Amino acid sequence: MPSAIEIDNLTKDYAVGFWRKRPQRALDGLTLTVEQGEIFGFLGPNGAGKSTTLKLLMGLIFPTAGAARILGRAIGDVTMHRSIGFLPEQPYFYDYLTARELLDYFARFFGFSGPERAQRVSAMLERVGITTAADVQLRKFSKGMLQRVGLAQAILHDPQVVFLDEPMSGLDPIGRREVRDIILELKRQGRTVFFSTHILGDAEMLCDRVAVLVGGKLQGIGSPERIVSVKVQGMEILAELPDGRALPEKLAARATRIGDRWRIEVPEAGLYAALDDLRTAGARVLSVAQVKPTLEDFFFKLLGQEKKPDFA
Repeated sequence: MPSAIEIDNLTKDYAVGFWRKRPQRALDGLTLTVEQGEIFGFLGPNGAGKSTTLKLLMGLIFPTAGAARILGRAIGDVTMHRSIGFLPEQPYFYDYLTARELLDYFARFFGFSGPERAQRVSAMLERVGITTAADVQLRKFSKGMLQRVGLAQAILHDPQVVFLDEPMSGLDPIGRREVRDIILELKRQGRTVFFSTHILGDAEMLCDRVAVLVGGKLQGIGSPERIVSVKVQGMEILAELPDGRALPEKLAARATRIGDRWRIEVPEAGLYAALDDLRTAGARVLSVAQVKPTLEDFFFKLLGQEKKPDFA
């Protein structure tokens, strides 16, 4: 069984300047493999090269060097597009069509009969939560609602590999959760999801593996835990104190007050001593958690090492 996505030394240069144009590299020798059934996160700041990579994979632009294959077929093979779905970062649709009409239009490309189209379109509208607005013209939709329509068209034909460029963009917390649920459902169905994002919490929550791109160059690839390391940096205690009681002096310097509660960070070796001090002071310990580096820590560390490029 071939890998879902194989990228080999993919490179893209743009010509910049007005009079004497010079090449500027937006993507520099990207090589990675995504296996079938994975949720793969493609992370980086704005201008890192994420959208450029997706446009190359979709055949919207052409590489300066390198090659890529999807489901074992070259990205230049147009028939491969029947097996993939794509949501661009800023989807643009026909303003005067309704959501139902737009999805019916896209369904016609895949040869579904009239009854099949009607059934699929209704199911997709319900799946992305816009059934009540199904017959409203798209020009009246908010950015978040358009994003939902874009997601529906990307998965309308049950593709084997789904590419999503910033799928959480413009969504409220409920919408983001619904998109996460759809991505997880696609994985349960055995689909491969490749999505770019700069919302690091979503990547940590969803991804089997992530790749970090900065300045057009691959900086790291692996599981979120492996990328940032699982080394514990300390322990976090959340506690409440009875009225009139003060924190022990040795803990006060490590504490932050949040409403009626105290958040205290201590070294791992000092956890039990800190808990004993809190009990002596009459405190009620609400929770104890490990403090670990996050994907965000790793992300911003790389940002400090690499100049932000001009291209997305």
